[in-house]
Amino acid sequence: MIEKFNVLMSAFNQERMITVYLPMSYDESTKRYPVLYMHDGQNVFEDQGAIKGVSLRLKDYLDENKVDIIVVAIDLNPEGEERFNEYCPWVTGKIAEKILGHRSSSGGKGEQYLDFIVNELKPLIDRNYRTLENHTSMAGISLGGLITTYAACRYPAIFKRIAALSPGFYRNQEEIEVFVKNSDLSAVERVYIDFGTNEITDDQELNNQFTDMIQSVYEILKSKIEDTRYVTIVNGEHNYTSFKKRIPAVIDYLFSDI
Repeated sequence: MIEKFNVLMSAFNQERMITVYLPMSYDESTKRYPVLYMHDGQNVFEDQGAIKGVSLRLKDYLDENKVDIIVVAIDLNPEGEERFNEYCPWVTGKIAEKILGHRSSSGGKGEQYLDFIVNELKPLIDRNYRTLENHTSMAGISLGGLITTYAACRYPAIFKRIAALSPGFYRNQEEIEVFVKNSDLSAVERVYIDFGTNEITDDQELNNQFTDMIQSVYEILKSKIEDTRYVTIVNGEHNYTSFKKRIPAVIDYLFSDI
């Protein structure tokens, strides 16, 4: 079952569409459920309304496999650079500028975006649905993977399980490495990261560079968290056709114990 509603984001003084997936057993029981928060909400559940017409089709997978979790998807802001601004905790770094080939002032609103999730959205979800308040996870793709990793470091007692698919760490590579190194991640239980061998389809050298940067962050996480997983997606590309194939393994890893 899918429910949609708008929520005011105080920091940005705007409303944002929130989509909530409730498991098939929700109306037939009184039990409480783990919650997974996801970014780029338009592309999470169904192809209809998805940007570029392809989604993770997560609703179909969860229904077919009767997975007992609640999923909360937050729509991205499609205006201008706002997705970059909200999903990057820091302004674009020097490494990213070198890769992009130009200076960029985008980024830096990630903390405000995360503050909305923690202090406004999560309390609302916990009030209105039968959630396990202490069993909260987060997953994101590309820059969504960056803000997800930041969230685990910033609020490790809340986001105890995370998944970053093809994370766009490069935008804040310098800062996220230092931030992860300096964070107490003892409360974090599971971390999943992946990256494809064909994400940058026309530049294998750059693809390898991205791989090295992502693995650098992963190695720091692995040194702090016992249960981690890094997956190399053979022929994996940076698109939702590829991401859709990966999501079942991600859900299974994050929630295998339920």
